[in-house]
Amino acid sequence: MEVLGFLSAILIGLSLGLIGGGGSILTVPVLVYFFHIDPVLATAYSLCVVGTTSFVGSVTYFKQHLVNLRTALIFGIPSIIAVMVTRVWLLPLIPSVIYTSDMFIITKDMLIMILFAILMVLASYHMIKNREEKQVVENDRHSFGVLLLQGIWIGGITGLIGAGGGFLIIPVLVNNLKTPMKEAVGTSLLIISVNSLLGFVSSLHTISVDWAFLVKIILLAVVGVLIGTYLAKGIDGHKLKPAFGWFVLIMGGYILAKELLKW
Repeated sequence: MEVLGFLSAILIGLSLGLIGGGGSILTVPVLVYFFHIDPVLATAYSLCVVGTTSFVGSVTYFKQHLVNLRTALIFGIPSIIAVMVTRVWLLPLIPSVIYTSDMFIITKDMLIMILFAILMVLASYHMIKNREEKQVVENDRHSFGVLLLQGIWIGGITGLIGAGGGFLIIPVLVNNLKTPMKEAVGTSLLIISVNSLLGFVSSLHTISVDWAFLVKIILLAVVGVLIGTYLAKGIDGHKLKPAFGWFVLIMGGYILAKELLKW
């Protein structure tokens, strides 16, 4: 199982490099089911893996002038605040046992994995549908408000379950800011990296980190993102999304079944 886990780490980076998202939602399931890591700790590890890998990918895009720093700043600030608030205050408030009865029990770990599975199903829908993002005409005030709300929403998701949210960020950048697709991917990677790394740092006082293991996963994911960003020069990421989306859907369905059948 560990061999599959290490191979999956490369896939995580590959997806981030090619399509600017998607791979991050595999990180927690890989850590939990292949390496048997506690879900709460897995979300913290995921933030470090996703953050580091996305940063490496964003550097490659930055060299190609495909990162919009202004957009990253406008979108990133509310998102960063939401990540920090979620990791420092909200997550610790969730009790270990949320609900219990004679029939079943809902734990914090189970809740995280179920939320993760739901996010995977939603992400898979967007990937499988694979529609071209339409340019929408909106006034700047409305666009700014949408960006603010989306930043808070995505930051909360990142902080709670350790997913970067690239599949949510890219449509906002393309639709509301009319960002070209490749620039949206590069900008998304930068936003994800900052959100995730700050989220991980804010968790360090509550977790014990196995740095040797974490570095192995990060290095493999970085290899994947470097391969992905190289391939992205000649491959249209839109063509790969549906296949990856079906894989994510299967994984999400498996997690839901596994967690709910515990009842």
